[in-house]
Amino acid sequence: MRTAGNILWLALAGIWLAIGYVVAGILNFAIIIGIPFGIQAFKLAGYALWPFGRAVIRKPHTDVSISTLGNVAWFFFGGWFLTLAHLFTGVLLILTFIGIPLGIANIKMAGLALAPFGKQVVPVASLQPSQVGGQITSGSAVVSTVPMLEDRHMAQLKASQPATRAIEGPKDD
Repeated sequence: MRTAGNILWLALAGIWLAIGYVVAGILNFAIIIGIPFGIQAFKLAGYALWPFGRAVIRKPHTDVSISTLGNVAWFFFGGWFLTLAHLFTGVLLILTFIGIPLGIANIKMAGLALAPFGKQVVPVASLQPSQVGGQITSGSAVVSTVPMLEDRHMAQLKASQPATRAIEGPKDD
């Protein structure tokens, strides 16, 4: 199912978005201070090209202030343009019947295009149950699982996580 989703994604939006990221990366590499942003653009190009089967998580042990500074600078080095590309493509996909799940995924990816620093793309199969569902455990949390077709796998990870209950103290009568 991942492969089918990725092929459909590639044909309808992935190739164009990946080209946009590659162009942004090349333009950022053209100026010396833009090299870190070009590297980020190339990483996101791969994710925009073939997103199903991968998830975006917060990088563990990342300094939030440096990530925020990088994201602010990223906005001016092409992040705004790539975010608009995701939103525009997402709306176009939602207007079609077959593209609704892809359009929703594309709009979720717009958040990553706006603020990519401090996050990393990992295979869904490598996620630990503690990283599923936005739970902050051991320094990382799921920020976005773009593939809509991966819900079954995510549900299996959640089911494998042991249930926890709060211990209640004595009740006052």
